[in-house]
Amino acid sequence: MSERLQTGDTAPAFTLPDADGNDISLADHKGRKVIVYFYPAALTPGCTKQACDFTDNLELLAGAGYDVIGVSPDKPEKLAKFREKEDPKVTLVGDPSKETLEAYGAYGEKKLYGKVVTGVIRSTIVVDEEGKVERALYNVKATGHVAKIIKDLGI
Repeated sequence: MSERLQTGDTAPAFTLPDADGNDISLADHKGRKVIVYFYPAALTPGCTKQACDFTDNLELLAGAGYDVIGVSPDKPEKLAKFREKEDPKVTLVGDPSKETLEAYGAYGEKKLYGKVVTGVIRSTIVVDEEGKVERALYNVKATGHVAKIIKDLGI
């Protein structure tokens, strides 16, 4: 199981493809705060709700200096279908190899309907302007999580 990140850790660098196959890197956002959230799969109810919540609050978050990147193990083609169907405005990238998910501690054992399974652990990591972990939240809920982040960050 991968190690969970702690406040003050250096956020692992990543470069992953978006829905169009363009590479998106954490380094592209240096100098801005970034909310990197990890979700199990595009086009599922909880993940759609979470992406829509981030989209609905994107202007508020951007105004406070935060960019948002959603990471799932999906391939760019599935992210493109998700974009066509739901039109999320947040940047979504795919990590089919799960290397980034593991580097962030967002992949491993979790409970699902009472059973222990291995999969994506719904997580949110807030990275500061210098690339350090400001907050690391694991096992978050899809619903209401964005509102909690906004409250916790004092936005």
